[in-house]
Amino acid sequence: MTKTSVPERASPESLGFSPAGLDRLSAALNEQIAKKRLPGAVAMIVRRGRLAYFEALGQRDPTSPEAMQPDALFRIYSMTKPVVSVAAMMLFEQGRLFLTDPVAKYLPEFKNTPVGMVRDDGTIEQVPAQRAMTVQDLLRHTSGLTYEILAEAPVRKLYARAKIYRRDWTNEEFSKAMAALPLMYQPGTVWEYSRSTDVLGRVVEVVSGELLRDFFQQRIFAPLGMVDTGFHVPPSEHRRIAEPFAQDPDTGADVRVLEVREPVALDMGGGGLVSTAADYARFCQVMLNGGVLDGKRLLSRKTVELMTSDHLGGIPSVNDLLPAGHGFGLGFAVRLQAGISPIAGSAGLYFWGGMAGTTFFIDPKEELYAVLMVQAPGQRDEIRALFRNLVYAAVGD
Repeated sequence: MTKTSVPERASPESLGFSPAGLDRLSAALNEQIAKKRLPGAVAMIVRRGRLAYFEALGQRDPTSPEAMQPDALFRIYSMTKPVVSVAAMMLFEQGRLFLTDPVAKYLPEFKNTPVGMVRDDGTIEQVPAQRAMTVQDLLRHTSGLTYEILAEAPVRKLYARAKIYRRDWTNEEFSKAMAALPLMYQPGTVWEYSRSTDVLGRVVEVVSGELLRDFFQQRIFAPLGMVDTGFHVPPSEHRRIAEPFAQDPDTGADVRVLEVREPVALDMGGGGLVSTAADYARFCQVMLNGGVLDGKRLLSRKTVELMTSDHLGGIPSVNDLLPAGHGFGLGFAVRLQAGISPIAGSAGLYFWGGMAGTTFFIDPKEELYAVLMVQAPGQRDEIRALFRNLVYAAVGD
């Protein structure tokens, strides 16, 4: 099954699930697999600390007849971000950083980073930032940074020209290159999904005095028993790596994903980890438990509460990556109310996902969390919504 400990299995009925509803979830995922829209999937649902659903469906690799296995390894991309956020908040709990601290306190290269204001003719005028970018801004994506992979814009073109994403850089080299480019927005004025968490990973390194990979392994993965999570996959485990289709089944475009078979210099805090459903479930469980799992405490209950509360208030979002009816906490999107969002869920639910289609959500009200692992970048939005809706459709009590 898996080297990672999983919760004790209980009958779906005892956990308030409809067996027929969970069968519909399997059927829906199998339908997507049969339509060749995703090679395979691993899905897990845990409620009240017990395992209600854990299935491996389809193929691990579309070029191989081998069936998907529960311990398959997936590139989780931006599901790395919540882990970095937890690392930062562990340092917060030690009194080693404050959310109000300027990022430049730890990364002096950001002391004079300007904002790139776009003139009517499309040229960029660099103007001073009206206030300093803070650690809280990095955690909630209000730093003024952006992502070069989003819709074309003058500042994003600068990111691309600078080849800001280079895996042969260390986090220190990345941070200095990032700080040399203008911000896209004034800090604290808008929610813009960005390379904020990559920069936050460097803050963790400077404050802790450890490489991000070492902090993760010693302070988070080892205590939680996450034995299969890291920034690359050792040769002995290459046979477990899940792969996408070579071409997107909807568009025909080539699909490119991270090469994870060899170590690289960059510990990409925004999206570099590889993990399994069982490993990431351990991370979800420690959050749902209020920061403790199997006697190992990473965070206090109040810090978890702080992280999973909305930190945007009236700060607007400038793109559609933050769903309607949601705010953003410190590393997680947070559902603000039962309505507005077209996807099922409870107020207080928090979640995020990865570019290749992986997703998780944690619902404290219902005492449940769910993890879906797939490698299907072009189908991620539809598959995530399908998964969430059908998990909730199976809840009876």
